Amino acid sequence: MNWFTDIFSAVQQWLFEAAVQPALFALGMGNLLEDGYEATAWFIVGLIQIIILLALIGPLQRWRPVEPVTDRATIRTDILYTLIHRLGLFRIALFFTLDPWFDEAFGALRTAGYGTFHLDQLWPGVSDNALVSLLIYLVVFDFVGYWTHRGQHQLAWWWRLHSLHHAQRQMTMWSDNRNHLLDDILGDTLVVLVAQLIGVAPGQFIAIVAFTQLSESFQHANLRLWFGSLGERLWVSPRFHRLHHSIGIGHESPLKGKQFSAGPPQGKLAPSGGSEVREATSVGARLGGHNFGVLLPWWDMLFGTVNFEQRYDPTGVRDQVEQNRDYGRGFWSQQWLGLKRLFGRS
Repeated sequence: MNWFTDIFSAVQQWLFEAAVQPALFALGMGNLLEDGYEATAWFIVGLIQIIILLALIGPLQRWRPVEPVTDRATIRTDILYTLIHRLGLFRIALFFTLDPWFDEAFGALRTAGYGTFHLDQLWPGVSDNALVSLLIYLVVFDFVGYWTHRGQHQLAWWWRLHSLHHAQRQMTMWSDNRNHLLDDILGDTLVVLVAQLIGVAPGQFIAIVAFTQLSESFQHANLRLWFGSLGERLWVSPRFHRLHHSIGIGHESPLKGKQFSAGPPQGKLAPSGGSEVREATSVGARLGGHNFGVLLPWWDMLFGTVNFEQRYDPTGVRDQVEQNRDYGRGFWSQQWLGLKRLFGRS
């Protein structure tokens, strides 16, 4: 991988010197050159991700879709979310708002004698190998991601924000970043805290986040694909994650003594056949669900939240079907309605 690292570094240096550095000097922000150099890396990584989405995952969606595309307007909004997050605009906003607080807090801890624990130093000669440490960090972050995701589904106030992500009924590779901004801030705060506590190097952190994001985009793809009996237990597939988004199945748990049932078939979900569209009926349910794993299904298997059924159901939130609840169509309406839900006004 040295060749890729060399090319990436050369492109980053060129872009920084040609555009970012002059812009910072022109704006009187020369004290942020180091941060600007890191931001350049995030921007390039985001471009690479978008190229992969368009060149690889997009054709896969057209080759074997779960359902036909009928609402391109809502997909365009998801594309906007993706561009905001993958090209660094969201991170720039965090840099000028929350990052100074993080720096001050961790600086105070170090001054008080509490140094950063470096996870990759647990087994000198082994865990400090670049590839091994990267894998260790991936597993740790995925474990944190699993419990964060469960919190988003099982804490009522957090679900009011996170439900926007699940309200997409036309799920595609662009849907991963469709989140309320407050939901993203909470999730990113936890990730940054963990990264600081276990001593992840900046370069490795960027690689971990980029790899995770790309895998999540693939999981959300409108793609009829599973990895086989063994593969489904090793990595989260589009089928595994789609069930997590399925109405009344993936993000709800029936109340004790009640079972979720579906109405009569309403037709095929996709031209290629497969699961039938079934409307949710009114039965008792509580927050919960299945398949919370971000990259690895191991945590769902270990903690009893896994569902390996081979099915492709309609996606969305049940109250969209039962109560015609509005989650908004454009970016700003979705953000505003999310705030209203959070405070019980919608």
